[in-house]
Amino acid sequence: MALTERQNEILNILKENKKASVKALAKALFVSEATIRRDFTEMQSMGLVERSHGGAILPENAEEISIFFRMEKNANEKERAVTKALPHIPTFKSMFIDGSSTALALAERIDLNHKTVVTNSLPTALQLSKKPNVNLIMLGGNVHFNTNSATGSWTARQLEDFSLDLMISSCAAVQNGIAYDRSLDQKEIKRMAFLHCQKRILVVDHTKFKAQATYKLAALTDYDLVATDAPPPEGLDERIKFFY
Repeated sequence: MALTERQNEILNILKENKKASVKALAKALFVSEATIRRDFTEMQSMGLVERSHGGAILPENAEEISIFFRMEKNANEKERAVTKALPHIPTFKSMFIDGSSTALALAERIDLNHKTVVTNSLPTALQLSKKPNVNLIMLGGNVHFNTNSATGSWTARQLEDFSLDLMISSCAAVQNGIAYDRSLDQKEIKRMAFLHCQKRILVVDHTKFKAQATYKLAALTDYDLVATDAPPPEGLDERIKFFY
C-alpha cells in the first residue's frame, strides 16, 4: 500500500510537530475528520503513526519506515538500480543480505542455488526460503514490528562467526559520498557485516542522494561497486565505482 499525497502531507506535518489532532489536520488539509481518521488507520497499519486520543503521534522509530511500504516506494527506480547491479555480481559461495527492500529485490533475481545466505531480515528470509537448495541462515535478535528484522548487539555479534564472500546492502541516504542509515541498530548490523564480507555492493536509487540520515555506514569508495538508476551527482570522488 503506497501513501497518498494527503497521507504524505500528514506524515510531513507529524515529522515537524511530532503529533497532530484529527481536527487540526482536517482543517489544514480541507477534508473531513472522518477522512483523516481513515488515513490514520491506514498509516498505522504501515507502522508510520501511533493513534492517540483525538489524533496521532510519530512512533519512536518513525525514521524506520515499514519495509512493506518501502517495497513499493520508488519501486521502478529500485528495479532499475537492481538491473544495473546484476551483471556485476561476482562469483560467490556465501553472502549477507541486509534488511532493505532494495537488497531483497536484488536477492530475488540472483541464482542462489547451493549458496549460503545470511540475513537479519524476516521478509528476505521468507522469500528466499521458497527457493530450493539455498543454505539460508537467519540471524536472531530483537525483531521490531516496523522493520521486520532482527537487530541489537547480539545480532551483530553473531556476524563475528562468519567469513562471507559478498555483502549486498542499501542505505537510507548518501551525503557527500558517504552512505548513512536512519537506525543505529541497523547501522551496527551493516557495519559488522561490512567487516566480515570480502566484497561489498551498495544498491541505491537516485532519491537517496537527496535524502538525509544520521548514522554513518561507510564511504562509497569502500564499496566494491555502487549501483544506481541514474547518473550520480557531480563532484563525488572519482574512485567510486558507479554503475548506472
